[in-house]
Amino acid sequence: MARDHCRRTGVAIALTIAVVLEGLVSQAAAATQLPRGTPDQVVLTQYSPLFSNAEIVRRLLSPLAWQAVQESLARELATLTPYPIDLAKENFLVYVPSRGPPSPRGFALLVWVPPWNEARLPFGWGSQLDHYGVIFIAPAQAGNTANVLGRRVPLALSAEENLIREYPIDKERIFVGGFSGGSRVALRIALGYPDVFHGALLHAGSNPLGDGYPIPPRDLFQRFQSSSHLVYFTGATDTFHLSNDASSSQSMQQSCVFNVETHEVPDEGHEQMSAAVFGRALDRLLSPVTPDPARLSACRSRIAAEVQKKLDEAQALISKGSHAAARQSLLDIDKQYGGLAAPRILELARQCGCDVTGGPAAAPQPSP
Repeated sequence: MARDHCRRTGVAIALTIAVVLEGLVSQAAAATQLPRGTPDQVVLTQYSPLFSNAEIVRRLLSPLAWQAVQESLARELATLTPYPIDLAKENFLVYVPSRGPPSPRGFALLVWVPPWNEARLPFGWGSQLDHYGVIFIAPAQAGNTANVLGRRVPLALSAEENLIREYPIDKERIFVGGFSGGSRVALRIALGYPDVFHGALLHAGSNPLGDGYPIPPRDLFQRFQSSSHLVYFTGATDTFHLSNDASSSQSMQQSCVFNVETHEVPDEGHEQMSAAVFGRALDRLLSPVTPDPARLSACRSRIAAEVQKKLDEAQALISKGSHAAARQSLLDIDKQYGGLAAPRILELARQCGCDVTGGPAAAPQPSP
């Protein structure tokens, strides 16, 4: 059973490489004037290193998966192209509140990741965005069938990058959100980009840390712990996603992410939230609570000790020549602790020489 689990984990990393390297192209974009005061379809123009291919995989892959990508590229004498999307070919729905910014610091901003391909503003949401002073933007062709790292993530990041250049936006109140599969992507974006987004509105879609959601590099995760606010909203009869919310929020608490709250919406199933519920969700999202510094420090110390112990155990297995057991240990550490185990986990993987990436035969064929 352990061997099967080991093989599955290695294959998962190999598949991640294939997904990352799929269809990565970069071209120039043309500028289009953004609308003001009404929902409209727009084309954005500005690129940023934050949504380059290199930065996306650095932030959103685990250390061993990122190392596997680098090794695959080196074998093929290839490099990642600069950007995964051509903004000139993309469309976004933007809604700017009818009234001016609610404070001298500017509007709040909500970047929405939909589960469908249409970019639209749900019925009645405009009045709530007006009330709370929140700009809303959603990309088109970013639904559940779209590539996550190649489309959904960079589209969301490009939306934020362009709107902060166009409108007065309070950088402390920039959030990402989504519904169903879009909510899962929003959580992954919030986790990898806490220096951009200060929280996430998670509507009926989430996963625990480690379940496709690797912990990012230590500096980013510490920022996520201290400044991100996660708000889960799910229908009371949507039992499957309520269960996922419970697992996700519990994993956050265990990983020292304390600014988390979950809400059940009475008499609703797996459906887009109403305008009234959206208003409640915005109210909660815009009302974060700062984590207790002493509690956060103690929790971080506990996790650091756990990671150190696990890495020491893997080191001992390597020293004894138990490479199969060491391989499984490294894969488990990579999944559970992600960037908190770097850079030592990469050095141990080199010492082990035990093929933690699934082997050259499983590697993708990147574009040169």
